[in-house]
Amino acid sequence: MSKQQEMSLLVPGVRGWEIWKQATTGGFVLQSADGPARASELTNLPGGNLAMLFPVRGFHALPFKASSADDSLFDDLAAMHAERLGVRADPMAGQLSDTFLITKEEESATLLGVVLKSPGDGDLPPRSPKEFDLSARAYPVRGEAIAVWMEFGRWVFAIFRNGKLLYSQATSSGGAAPDGACLKEIQLALGQMAIQGLQIKPEAVHVWSPEGDAGSAGSLTDAFHVPVKVTPRPDPVLPEPRSKLLPADVRAARRAAKSQQQKVAAIAAVALAYLGVGGWFGYGLWKDHSQIKKLTAEAESIAPEDDRMAYEKHLAMWSELDLVVDGNKAPVELMSRVAKAIPLNQVVRLKLAEINANEIKLDGEALQAGPASQFGVTLTRSLPEFKWETPPPSSGSKGWTFRFNGTRPDSNLTP
Repeated sequence: MSKQQEMSLLVPGVRGWEIWKQATTGGFVLQSADGPARASELTNLPGGNLAMLFPVRGFHALPFKASSADDSLFDDLAAMHAERLGVRADPMAGQLSDTFLITKEEESATLLGVVLKSPGDGDLPPRSPKEFDLSARAYPVRGEAIAVWMEFGRWVFAIFRNGKLLYSQATSSGGAAPDGACLKEIQLALGQMAIQGLQIKPEAVHVWSPEGDAGSAGSLTDAFHVPVKVTPRPDPVLPEPRSKLLPADVRAARRAAKSQQQKVAAIAAVALAYLGVGGWFGYGLWKDHSQIKKLTAEAESIAPEDDRMAYEKHLAMWSELDLVVDGNKAPVELMSRVAKAIPLNQVVRLKLAEINANEIKLDGEALQAGPASQFGVTLTRSLPEFKWETPPPSSGSKGWTFRFNGTRPDSNLTP
């Protein structure tokens, strides 16, 4: 395996971040443990690609039964389920949500919707990872089971169905072994899922103790009437299928890197062209300069001297044709650029569009708040000559409504 393809994992550990490096056999070996609790303070990151596993405390796990088996509807159904529970992903913070299929029947499916909490200062490493996922998806578990382990000094647990993550939660317990409070939180989670029709009958309970085989299951020992296994935490693996999670500042870092590469390529191309045509350009520049002086003299000779007002009126009338000859000010061209800014494959519709050379007023609606906000962001990038007002969308009875206004601050054109 080449170095470019090697992947290293940033894994939440018992007290701080762990770094696992990919081995030649394809698995991962521990490179460093007990690192800082803040990812931004990680040092000596290995070369190659990075994958970061968000700790259990860093996301909301929202399992539910969907009344459809259509894969194309899963993301929308998960978003609506999250809305009902009062959980919303920040639309300006990147791709913070994902949906994972647990089981599928003929006309229904069991899904896990995941919403990341917006990363704050210090939550991301100094070098942008290539991939993001969840720590609770990175440990191999078979069948229906409960796993309990420690992250950053607190016990966390995960519930699995068919070896796939169905639910996870961080507890308030931080002792040497899972205590009664930890047990109550697990039982409460099981009860809440049973109410949703997600009955779980664990076949085993895994306690991945920091002490390994010498650790204790504590209050979980006889709580579920199934075998309780106390072992070291398994080595992490890259989850499958891979997630779509991508926080915003990482996307910004990737765009900046790509932009820098494009600038370097453009500078190299310009330098090559300059070296290739330098001699010819010098002669052409002298020739063009002479031609400009000649044309300027002719323009001054034919410009009216006695009727200056008539001449200025003529220039003003000619400037009125700017709406026709300048595509960036033509309403049809502006409407085309607005339409291209609408997110693809998202339910975003315009109800009213008033467009002229100086001002653009857009009223519309969307099924979700995220695509509407993304439309506003794309507008400011696609039409930078306008000063935009893009307030957050408003919730209505049939979805979300928005009103965006753009004005051209440095134009004297009349509509």
